[in-house]
Amino acid sequence: MSGRGDLREIGSLGETAVCALLERQGAEILCRNYTVRGGEIDVIARLGEWLLFVEVKTRKTGALVSGAAAVDTKKQRFIIRAAEQYLLRFPNDLQPRFDVAEVEYSGQTVRHITYFPAAFDASDYR
Repeated sequence: MSGRGDLREIGSLGETAVCALLERQGAEILCRNYTVRGGEIDVIARLGEWLLFVEVKTRKTGALVSGAAAVDTKKQRFIIRAAEQYLLRFPNDLQPRFDVAEVEYSGQTVRHITYFPAAFDASDYR
């Protein structure tokens, strides 16, 4: 799988698995693939007092670079920028939190999800 459509399909597979995981934990999925100029957020969800901005990285089992390692400071800035735009458009009293989910797959099957709550903090970029 190397085409752009294939990558979107794999990304969607991972995002769907993460949404299911969050829903099992009691979260309400508010949005998927929220895109603004200069940034995108894979999943936005409400969980208790938290507004989760979740970056999902889907990798083949045994990939050389982990999903979490791929969320570098540049990527974090893009996510934070998109989150700021979301909060301006949809103000609320929830506490924002930036999470990262690593999804391992083989074929068309999700094998494992590693979830990192509060993986990074927006205050680092002020």
